[in-house]
Amino acid sequence: MEHQDFVEILLKNRELVWSEVEKSLALINKYDDFCRPASKYQSLMDFHQEIVDVYPKRMGKYFRPCLVILSGEAMGAPKDLLINTAAAQQISEEWILIHDDVEDDSMERRGEMTLHRKYTKELAINAGDALQVLMWEILLNNRKILGTEKTFLIMEEFTKILKRTVLGQTIEIKWTQENKQNLSDDDVLLILESKTGYYTVAGPMREGAIIAGASEEQLEKIYQFGKLTGYCFQIKDDLLDLTSDFKGLKKQKGNDILEGKRTIMLAHLMRTAKENNKVILEKIMQKKREEKSEAEVNWVIEKMEEYGSFDYAQNLMRKYASEAKDYFSKELGFLKCNPARSYLEYLPEFLVNRDH
Repeated sequence: MEHQDFVEILLKNRELVWSEVEKSLALINKYDDFCRPASKYQSLMDFHQEIVDVYPKRMGKYFRPCLVILSGEAMGAPKDLLINTAAAQQISEEWILIHDDVEDDSMERRGEMTLHRKYTKELAINAGDALQVLMWEILLNNRKILGTEKTFLIMEEFTKILKRTVLGQTIEIKWTQENKQNLSDDDVLLILESKTGYYTVAGPMREGAIIAGASEEQLEKIYQFGKLTGYCFQIKDDLLDLTSDFKGLKKQKGNDILEGKRTIMLAHLMRTAKENNKVILEKIMQKKREEKSEAEVNWVIEKMEEYGSFDYAQNLMRKYASEAKDYFSKELGFLKCNPARSYLEYLPEFLVNRDH
């Protein structure tokens, strides 16, 4: 399979899921008669809709909802049973990103100003809350598509995914605030498994598989594949943050350093830097975002290059990609329907070779 083939299936499924997301956004201001605001407040409702729509309308890659569809199709589920859950998966990304950007005080999201910098933190947090409510409403609508039992199985899976995701966020924020040093790879992977392994890969794949009728044993195997593949996804994401502009979508290189994010590269540098460099690094990393200079960010990147942190992360990522590929071949034979199986089999290689 070629890299472009996977890009094309992402675009094709994004178009399908976006049409469902777009329809669902209209539910934000849909109220029953007994609690509908008076018409004279329509302008406020319109403003509420405007803020809530911002991130969804910027449209990301739709990687996660695509995995919902591919996993379900690989087990024989028809696409029309998968689209609604895929839309809910995408909406979950939108509210999480809004809250994440507030917590990190990020400058940009998908090439434009973050929501809290455009509308204030209070309004951004509330817009994220509104999108989370919409996510659950979309999932409840599965009753008409999947029936009651599978609807609640999918909702249960969402709770499992999100519980692990917010744990990962707690750990990452805590260690950043403490300017924790001497992190092991296992420490960083704990965050990666929570925020990427489960949320980005395993969770969406499990959702599609649940709709297709997967067993608990099959779902556990999907989790193991997703965990390994998620490591690849996040390590590559963090490498790109330090070495590229995500094809123009990020103007600020080294954003993770500004935010104090604990990555494989930073942990490696903290462990291997000589004492004089370690002291400088610790002083830089204990500063708040707005206190760090461009020169300091560039110094950290240069030291990562000097101490082999980039090569170390690249090798680790390739190791997990190889393990994921082997595991898929040996354990995920039940994902047997093509072409969906072929796309999923190619997934680790795609993530390692992507450029944004």
